[in-house]
Formats: sequence, C-alpha cells, structure tokens
Amino acid sequence: MTSKVIVIVGPTAVGKTELSLRIAQKYHTEIISGDSIAVYKGLDIGSAKPSLEEQKKIKHHLINILNPQEDYSVAEFQAQARSIIEALPISIICGGTGLYIQAALFQYEFKAKKRNPSLEKQYASYTNEELFSYLLSIDPMLDLNKIHPNNRKRVLRAIEVKKSQGSSIHSFQHKNEPLYDYFIVYLNMERDLLYQRIHERVDTMIKQGLKEEVTALREAGIYPKGIGYKEWDAYFKGEASLEDVIELIKKNTRHLAKRQETWFKNQMNTHMYMLNATNRQDIYLQIENDIERWLKK
Repeated sequence: MTSKVIVIVGPTAVGKTELSLRIAQKYHTEIISGDSIAVYKGLDIGSAKPSLEEQKKIKHHLINILNPQEDYSVAEFQAQARSIIEALPISIICGGTGLYIQAALFQYEFKAKKRNPSLEKQYASYTNEELFSYLLSIDPMLDLNKIHPNNRKRVLRAIEVKKSQGSSIHSFQHKNEPLYDYFIVYLNMERDLLYQRIHERVDTMIKQGLKEEVTALREAGIYPKGIGYKEWDAYFKGEASLEDVIELIKKNTRHLAKRQETWFKNQMNTHMYMLNATNRQDIYLQIENDIERWLKK
C-alpha cells in the first residue's frame, strides 16, 4: 500500500508546529522536520525548532542529527525522509524548506557529485552578473526560468555541474511524478498579522537567549548562515547595536516569508487555509475534516 504523507507548509511563524503536533496526535504518527537548519545540533533558538517538550510528546525525525560543521544536502534529506515515510502508514512532514519537501515527495534524481566548497573562492572576484554570464557561456541551453542571476549559490552549483558532468543542472533533477499519496496543507495569514507574529517570535528568541547561543557558536568557530545567525557580524565587530541586529533579523525573516509564499504557491499543489486573529481553531477543524476525507478516498 502506498504510504500517505500529510505535509504542513507555509511561511515562517505562521504556526506550522502547533498544527503538526495536533495532527500527529490524532493519527498516532511521527513528524519529519522539513527544515534545513533544524538538522544541526546547537542551532536551537534561532532555528525555532520544536521545544524539547514538544519533541517528547511526538517523535520527531531529522532534528539535531549533525554537528554544525558538517555539510547536508537535499539528496541526503531525500533519502532519509523517504526511509521514514516508507516505514509508516501515515507520516507528517512539517517545515518551510520547499526544495527539501518537494524532493522527498517527487521523483527527483540527484546524480551530481557533492558540492565543492572551494568554488566560492575560485569565483570570488566575479559579480553576480559576471558569474551568471559565465554560466550562460558554458550552458547556453540553460532554462532561464528556473535559476535567478542573483541566486549566487545556485549559479555556482550550475557551473559546477556543467563543468564536471557536461549537463545542465536541470536536466537530471526533477520529474513530476509523485512517489506517495500526499495532502499538502498550506497555512497562511494576512501579511500584517504574519509580520506581527514574526516580530513577536524574534523578540521571544532574544529573551530565550539567542545572543548567548550565537556567542557560544562563534566561540567554537561556528558561523551559521541561516537567518537569526548571520545578522550578528556587525554586532560582534562593534559596528551595530543589539537593536540593529534585532531589526535586521525581523527584516530578513519577513523577506524569507515572502519567498516561502512564492515557492509554495508556484511549485506545489497545496490546499490553502487562511488564518486570522480569531479563527485558528475553526481552521484546524476544517483541515482535520479535509484530511479525513482524503484518507478515506
């Protein structure tokens, strides 16, 4: 029998964790974290991982499985997530890293070698425009709709794949066939309310000790690139205040929420549910009813 997967996605701070715990309890199942930062130990507050108490209530997978110095790829997530999905009759993926989730559910194929960490230094003198122009010169058949010139990391990867394998980065990755029977819940809310929740979450992170977490990581020589961690450089150089850092984290998190919304609307077939300040419990009941109908098909 095909494994069934309930997927809970949406912009950061919308309330995915709360819903995932509720659904997992109802179906006596487990949760796969679909977050690219949550895999790392010690990156707890800034990544907004489920709390230890929440993790005790429901078994969570792919949280705290690596040290921060270790690399992690979409292909590794794909393999690990699929092994969990296929061991359970119903599983839940909850998170905001769209490519990870899509790769787990669909027939993505990853044949390229692991990323070369020295590539950034090799092309450090190139502007984004120059780097993209170089990519086009070696891969003139590149699908321009699937890679943005300012996505430097992605452009570098496309150059690496083309030079090492002679194929376009898009030629081997994506097929549209789903591997599992899935139901994607996309939680969203009005932008003003979402931004309010984002700001409140960042303030809570600071109260919980985000500065101390970042300090400890830096003392260990660890400089994470995720939002909540990368904004502290100027502060530790004495060039920015704590208030400046907080505002920058809020700004970057708002931008992340916009990117997540665009991704999930354009890349995945979701069931959209709009939350407001008072209807959360009613929407949760609607979601549960919709999932129940889907399971009975």
